[in-house]
Amino acid sequence: MCAMPIVSIIAGTFPMPIVNAPWIRYAGLALIIIGVIMRFWVIRSLGRFFTVDVAIREGHQLKTDGIYSLVRHPSYFASWLSFVGYGFHLNNWISLMVISITMLLAFLNRIRVEEDVLVKQFGDEYLSYRQSTKKIIPGVY
Repeated sequence: MCAMPIVSIIAGTFPMPIVNAPWIRYAGLALIIIGVIMRFWVIRSLGRFFTVDVAIREGHQLKTDGIYSLVRHPSYFASWLSFVGYGFHLNNWISLMVISITMLLAFLNRIRVEEDVLVKQFGDEYLSYRQSTKKIIPGVY
Protein backbone atom coordinates (compact mmCIF):
# COMPACT_ATOMS: atom_id res chain seq x y z
CA MET A 1 0.00 0.00 0.00
CA CYS A 2 1.49 3.31 -1.00
CA ALA A 3 -0.54 5.07 1.72
CA MET A 4 1.67 3.65 4.46
CA PRO A 5 4.94 5.34 3.44
CA ILE A 6 3.05 8.56 2.70
CA VAL A 7 1.49 8.73 6.16
CA SER A 8 4.85 7.83 7.72
CA ILE A 9 6.43 10.79 5.92
CA ILE A 10 3.55 13.03 7.00
CA ALA A 11 4.02 11.97 10.63
CA GLY A 12 7.72 12.77 10.48
CA THR A 13 7.27 16.08 8.67
CA PHE A 14 4.20 17.53 10.43
CA PRO A 15 4.21 16.55 14.11
CA MET A 16 0.61 16.68 15.33
CA PRO A 17 0.37 14.17 18.19
CA ILE A 18 -2.95 12.61 19.09
CA VAL A 19 -1.72 12.49 22.69
CA ASN A 20 1.63 13.19 24.30
CA ALA A 21 1.98 9.74 25.82
CA PRO A 22 3.86 6.63 24.75
CA TRP A 23 0.85 4.34 25.30
CA ILE A 24 -0.75 5.55 22.05
CA ARG A 25 1.85 3.65 20.02
CA TYR A 26 1.04 0.45 21.92
CA ALA A 27 -2.69 1.01 21.47
CA GLY A 28 -2.07 1.40 17.74
CA LEU A 29 -0.01 -1.78 17.67
CA ALA A 30 -2.81 -3.60 19.52
CA LEU A 31 -5.32 -2.48 16.85
CA ILE A 32 -2.98 -3.69 14.11
CA ILE A 33 -2.66 -7.11 15.75
CA ILE A 34 -6.41 -7.38 16.44
CA GLY A 35 -7.14 -6.49 12.80
CA VAL A 36 -4.69 -9.09 11.46
CA ILE A 37 -6.05 -11.82 13.75
CA MET A 38 -9.63 -10.93 12.81
CA ARG A 39 -8.81 -11.05 9.11
CA PHE A 40 -7.22 -14.49 9.40
CA TRP A 41 -10.23 -15.67 11.41
CA VAL A 42 -12.66 -14.35 8.76
CA ILE A 43 -10.64 -15.91 5.92
CA ARG A 44 -10.62 -19.23 7.77
CA SER A 45 -14.38 -19.05 8.34
CA LEU A 46 -14.92 -18.69 4.57
CA GLY A 47 -12.74 -21.70 3.85
CA ARG A 48 -12.54 -22.61 0.18
CA PHE A 49 -14.89 -19.77 -0.77
CA PHE A 50 -12.33 -17.10 0.12
CA THR A 51 -10.63 -15.50 -2.89
CA VAL A 52 -8.51 -12.39 -3.31
CA ASP A 53 -10.29 -11.74 -6.61
CA VAL A 54 -14.00 -11.01 -6.71
CA ALA A 55 -15.29 -14.40 -7.80
CA ILE A 56 -18.04 -16.89 -7.11
CA ARG A 57 -16.92 -20.48 -6.82
CA GLU A 58 -18.93 -23.54 -7.68
CA GLY A 59 -21.20 -24.45 -4.80
CA HIS A 60 -20.75 -21.00 -3.27
CA GLN A 61 -23.21 -20.30 -0.48
CA LEU A 62 -24.07 -16.95 1.06
CA LYS A 63 -22.48 -16.71 4.51
CA THR A 64 -24.70 -14.89 6.99
CA ASP A 65 -23.79 -16.42 10.34
CA GLY A 66 -21.13 -15.54 12.91
CA ILE A 67 -19.49 -12.17 12.28
CA TYR A 68 -21.38 -12.02 8.98
CA SER A 69 -24.59 -11.55 10.98
CA LEU A 70 -23.18 -8.19 12.12
CA VAL A 71 -21.34 -6.91 9.05
CA ARG A 72 -21.30 -7.97 5.38
CA HIS A 73 -17.59 -7.39 4.82
CA PRO A 74 -15.72 -8.30 8.02
CA SER A 75 -12.43 -8.96 6.21
CA TYR A 76 -12.34 -5.38 4.95
CA PHE A 77 -13.29 -4.12 8.39
CA ALA A 78 -10.43 -6.10 9.94
CA SER A 79 -7.95 -4.74 7.41
CA TRP A 80 -9.24 -1.21 7.89
CA LEU A 81 -8.87 -1.61 11.66
CA SER A 82 -5.19 -2.47 11.13
CA PHE A 83 -4.69 0.66 9.04
CA VAL A 84 -6.40 2.78 11.69
CA GLY A 85 -4.09 1.16 14.21
CA TYR A 86 -1.13 2.21 12.11
CA GLY A 87 -2.40 5.80 12.20
CA PHE A 88 -2.59 5.64 16.00
CA HIS A 89 0.83 4.00 16.17
CA LEU A 90 2.28 6.97 14.29
CA ASN A 91 0.59 9.23 16.87
CA ASN A 92 -0.26 11.85 14.28
CA TRP A 93 -3.72 13.29 13.58
CA ILE A 94 -3.03 13.99 9.91
CA SER A 95 -1.63 10.52 9.29
CA LEU A 96 -4.55 8.93 11.11
CA MET A 97 -7.10 10.84 9.02
CA VAL A 98 -5.29 10.27 5.71
CA ILE A 99 -4.85 6.52 6.15
CA SER A 100 -8.31 5.97 7.69
CA ILE A 101 -10.18 7.84 4.97
CA THR A 102 -8.04 6.65 2.07
CA MET A 103 -8.34 2.98 3.01
CA LEU A 104 -12.04 3.25 3.81
CA LEU A 105 -12.68 4.73 0.36
CA ALA A 106 -10.61 1.99 -1.28
CA PHE A 107 -12.54 -0.72 0.59
CA LEU A 108 -15.90 0.90 -0.21
CA ASN A 109 -15.01 0.85 -3.90
CA ARG A 110 -14.09 -2.83 -3.69
CA ILE A 111 -17.31 -3.54 -1.76
CA ARG A 112 -19.37 -1.90 -4.51
CA VAL A 113 -17.85 -4.28 -7.07
CA GLU A 114 -18.25 -7.28 -4.78
CA GLU A 115 -21.85 -6.51 -3.91
CA ASP A 116 -22.79 -6.23 -7.60
CA VAL A 117 -21.48 -9.77 -8.08
CA LEU A 118 -23.27 -11.03 -4.96
CA VAL A 119 -26.59 -9.52 -6.04
CA LYS A 120 -26.25 -11.16 -9.46
CA GLN A 121 -25.43 -14.52 -7.87
CA PHE A 122 -27.83 -14.58 -4.91
CA GLY A 123 -30.53 -12.07 -5.94
CA ASP A 124 -33.25 -11.47 -3.36
CA GLU A 125 -31.44 -13.56 -0.75
CA TYR A 126 -28.50 -11.14 -0.81
CA LEU A 127 -30.74 -8.07 -1.02
CA SER A 128 -32.58 -9.23 2.09
CA TYR A 129 -29.31 -9.95 3.90
CA ARG A 130 -28.02 -6.52 2.89
CA GLN A 131 -31.06 -4.88 4.50
CA SER A 132 -30.37 -6.56 7.85
CA THR A 133 -26.62 -5.93 8.21
CA LYS A 134 -24.14 -3.08 8.17
CA LYS A 135 -21.73 -2.80 5.25
CA ILE A 136 -18.27 -2.54 6.81
CA ILE A 137 -18.29 -1.09 10.34
CA PRO A 138 -20.35 -3.20 12.77
CA GLY A 139 -23.24 -1.26 14.28
CA VAL A 140 -22.29 1.93 12.41
CA TYR A 141 -22.14 1.66 8.61
